[in-house]
Amino acid sequence: MSEVELYLINESENCTIYTLQFLRDTENEFEKFISKFIDDAEYSEDYSRIAAFITRIARTGAQERYFRREGKATDSVVALPVIASKLRLYCLRLSDKILILGNGGVKKTRTYEEEENLKAYVMTLQKFEKLLNEGISEGSVTVTESTIETDNIFEL
Repeated sequence: MSEVELYLINESENCTIYTLQFLRDTENEFEKFISKFIDDAEYSEDYSRIAAFITRIARTGAQERYFRREGKATDSVVALPVIASKLRLYCLRLSDKILILGNGGVKKTRTYEEEENLKAYVMTLQKFEKLLNEGISEGSVTVTESTIETDNIFEL
């Protein structure tokens, strides 16, 4: 089991963006994604598209059209970008105003389940969403229209 907390990246009128921070790591999940691909010449165009989508989302909100559905029908896991790309950034889109960025990588297979590291990123988000929902039910997590309020450290 690993301890993880919600980390605020950007708060604006249209969208509050979070990521996950494992307490054992120095970088949060989104920073890990950036570190892997910011200087990768092979995927620089795909990375730039994802960065542009995140900037747009911060300005205008996390509308469904910006994302590709991933995960199961019962969860909120989505991926950026929605356009053709080999690079994927997995996220939890809780609403138009709340987005949790995860980690991601290069998708070389038909489905993310066939790539162990991609499957792990999706499963982390699915587990976190389940814990978040349990916290909401228990009262230790409060979700408003555009924020998630909690002091919880979650055990994944």
